[in-house]
Amino acid sequence: MSINPRTVLVTGATGYIGGRLVPRLLEAGHKVKVLVRTPAKIAGVPWLDDVEVIQSSLDDGAALGAALSGVDVLYYLVHSMATGSGFEAKEKAMAETAAQAAAGAGVGRIVYLGGLHPANTELSTHMRSREAVGKVFLDCPVDAIVFQAGVVIGSGSASFEMIRHLSETLPVMPAPSWVRNKIEAIAVRDVLHYLVGAASLDGPINRTFDIGSRQVLSYAGMMQEYAAEAGLPKRWVLALPVPAPKLAGLWVALVTPIPLSMSLPLVESLQHDAVSREHGIDSYIPLPDGGLTPYRRAVALALGKERDGQVETTWASAGADADPLPSDPDWAGHRVYVDERTYSSAVDPGHVWTIIEGIGGRNGWYSLPLAWRVRGWLDKLTGGAGLLRGRRHPHLLAEGEVVDWWRAERIERGRLLRLRAEMRAPGRAWLELSVEPDGTGSRYRQRAIFFPRGLSGRLYWLAVLPFHSLIFPAMSRNITAAAKMLQDLESDPARHTA
Repeated sequence: MSINPRTVLVTGATGYIGGRLVPRLLEAGHKVKVLVRTPAKIAGVPWLDDVEVIQSSLDDGAALGAALSGVDVLYYLVHSMATGSGFEAKEKAMAETAAQAAAGAGVGRIVYLGGLHPANTELSTHMRSREAVGKVFLDCPVDAIVFQAGVVIGSGSASFEMIRHLSETLPVMPAPSWVRNKIEAIAVRDVLHYLVGAASLDGPINRTFDIGSRQVLSYAGMMQEYAAEAGLPKRWVLALPVPAPKLAGLWVALVTPIPLSMSLPLVESLQHDAVSREHGIDSYIPLPDGGLTPYRRAVALALGKERDGQVETTWASAGADADPLPSDPDWAGHRVYVDERTYSSAVDPGHVWTIIEGIGGRNGWYSLPLAWRVRGWLDKLTGGAGLLRGRRHPHLLAEGEVVDWWRAERIERGRLLRLRAEMRAPGRAWLELSVEPDGTGSRYRQRAIFFPRGLSGRLYWLAVLPFHSLIFPAMSRNITAAAKMLQDLESDPARHTA
């Protein structure tokens, strides 16, 4: 229990850090509100009934002010990976709106997580934006604690996924010169330790704090240490005398799950050393039990979480909002293409649902893996998500979670799974998988739904029809066959040891 329980408002609760912070704040005894644009994204989280959910946007100062009524601490954990000439101005304007609302509501403290960066250096667009947002909070009437962290290592973090896929894919990697830069990583558990600790601090505090593992490596060294921990052969990283951030960002997007929209700012943030310049936080928040987590230990913990299916949140948690699938009666007047398949069998519906809920990721899509991989690579080449995002847990799924290039939009446990496509396509697409009892067995139903956008959308559907005619019939048969194998295995315990 926290010594000084507070009422806190968390923004960014659908994101990687925010989604992990909320349950730890609750565990520490704080009363928690979360402000989200799309409550459906947290519909499946285990802490939902323990928090007050407020649906609003950070652009709405009045709504934010109302949400901050009675709040002691505002956690501002929002940072877009958008690009464009207006990006920095928009980020700064949103921070100013939040600062004004916090001041008007009498909030005692703002806590912000920014990026670790050197002083007096020309920063990348995104690092410069994070620094500017931190300055907005430090200059506002409300006391602010601005943490500055470097590469965050944890199961499902974008930085960890980038290191993991580069290390596992490339035994020899020609790389830009920035792979020699000094990096001080930090385990996600230590980031959360400091964030939770900031809520209970007494007295006026208005400053930045550099946080890290106190262990400095090069980016090449981080990949080599990852390989050693993962049991891979030694990785050779050849630093070339060119920075090439855009080319490196494109390469990262192709060989890792990170889309180009994220890989470019991530790579740009590595153009300079990221090492703590001070350890002032030690005077305010004690070190975690057992001390800070060394890099290799952080890697081991992340790999263990992934292996055991205990990943709490992923970098893909906070995907772009999109309109939900219109209900069938609303299709009138819209051009829509539907590929529907059904398959009846003697398999129990519960076993069919187990296969449906576990679809994607390492479990695959139960039809023509090569065709799915080719479509995934085409999506990556056009800046989309591709198939490499995987899924948080191999068997369990919650609404709002990612499944490869899809996102779980609706789950009726034991009956229906609706996935919304986040791949690049000239239109909106969904894949709906459902099962219902049919006599003593079950009836599996599968619908691919596509709302084309203009002529290009119609031509796209025609182009993929030959692939659909191969993929979708096999998918319905193989899902049912996999469910039968599962049922047979459970009905004959001897097979478990065969």
